[in-house]
Amino acid sequence: MNIAIKIFHIMTSIALIALVLLQSSKGGLGSAFGGGEVYRTRRGAERVVFFATIVLSVLFLVTSIATLFLQK
Repeated sequence: MNIAIKIFHIMTSIALIALVLLQSSKGGLGSAFGGGEVYRTRRGAERVVFFATIVLSVLFLVTSIATLFLQK
């Protein structure tokens, strides 16, 4: 059980890294100071990547806590 959670944790972390790298970098800190658009909605594949990143980050948190409690 412990090995399965660790393998799932590693797979989740790799997928999370890939999704973060796929995201658009247009909405950075520079847009907070007047550069960029005022209001922008996510559409299509960008929206799917955004929500998948949120789901994978929650799964990463859950598996991190699970490995913490299942240590021997």
